[in-house]
Amino acid sequence: MEKWRSTLLLLCILLTHPLFTLHSKAQPDDFVRQPPRPVVVTTHHGSETDPQQVHISLSGEDHMKVSWITNAAVPSTVEYGKVSGEYTATATGTQTSYHYFSYKSGKIHHVKIGPLEPDTVYYYRCGGFGPEFSFKTPPATFPIEFVVVEHVDSIDYDVFLLPGDLSYANGQQPLWDSFGHLVEPYASRRPWMVTQGNHDIESHQSNNPKDFTAYNARWPMPYQESGSNSNLFYSFNTRVYDNEADSCSPVYITIGDGGNREGLAMTFEEPTPSISVYREPSFGHGRLRILNTTHAHWTWHRNDDSNPFVADQVWLESLSSTKACHSKIPHDEL
Repeated sequence: MEKWRSTLLLLCILLTHPLFTLHSKAQPDDFVRQPPRPVVVTTHHGSETDPQQVHISLSGEDHMKVSWITNAAVPSTVEYGKVSGEYTATATGTQTSYHYFSYKSGKIHHVKIGPLEPDTVYYYRCGGFGPEFSFKTPPATFPIEFVVVEHVDSIDYDVFLLPGDLSYANGQQPLWDSFGHLVEPYASRRPWMVTQGNHDIESHQSNNPKDFTAYNARWPMPYQESGSNSNLFYSFNTRVYDNEADSCSPVYITIGDGGNREGLAMTFEEPTPSISVYREPSFGHGRLRILNTTHAHWTWHRNDDSNPFVADQVWLESLSSTKACHSKIPHDEL
C-alpha cells in the first residue's frame, strides 16, 4: 500500500504538462474588490485547562501532529481511536510558551500520533479531558485532493495547504490566538500544511524574541522528517533544466491571491508579460485534484462577494504517461 509520503511527494514533484486551459466567461477586469471587513478578535470561553486553537498537520510517514493551547499547564497527551469515545492509543509530546513584550502565550502543546491507517476517521482528545475532535487521514491511493486557499468553508478535501501569511498579527499577539480560534473547526479535522509569510516575521527589537517566534511556536511543520534544519522550510528537491523551455519539464502552478490590503496591486503593468496568462486582484483559493496516476485537475475559485466563483482551470497530465519524455525521467519515477 502506498504511503502518504509518496502521495505528497507526487504533489511536490509531479512531472506534468498542460493539455489545455479553460477560462470562465467572466473577465478579470470585471472584478472589483469590496472594502475590508473589521478585524475579528476572539476570546477563549472555556476553562483554564480546556484545549483551544486545536490543529493538526502531517508529520512524516503515517503520522499526524496534534497541536493545541491551554491557559494552564496540563499533560501534553493525546488519546485517540477509531470509535468515538473509545481511545485505544495514547501519545505524549512536548509543550512550550513564549513572551512577546508584555504578552505571554498559553501552554502550546505538540504531540505526534501514529502510525495511522490511510483514509480512516480517528477520534481524539487533548490533555486527557475536554471535548472530542475527529480527523480523517489522507487516502493511500488516488484520487487525493489538496486545497490551496485563503478562505475555506468546508472539509471536502484531504490536505489543506496554506501559504503564508497566516494571522496578519504583525506583532499583535492576541491576533494569533484569534486566528487559532477561528480556524479550529477546520484545522482540527484535516491536516493543515502551512508556510510563513512576511507578516509572520514580526521582526525583533531589543529585548524582543527572534523572528518568527510566534509562528515557530504555534505551527511546527515536519521539517526534521524532510531533512531540513529549520521550521521555516520543508521541501522536496527536483532537478533544474538548462535554463531553456523544455516540454518534458515540470509545470509550476504559482498563485499570489489577495494578500494584505496594504500591499495589493489593484492595477497591473501593461502590456501583459508573456509569462503571465491570467491576472486578477482578488481573494480566493485553488483546488488540486489528483484523479489517478496520470491526470490532475487544477481550479481557481474566486471569492466574489463571499460567493465561490470558478475563474480559471487547467488539466495536467503526468509525464510518466508521455513516451517522448521517458528518457528524461529517472526509471524509479516512471
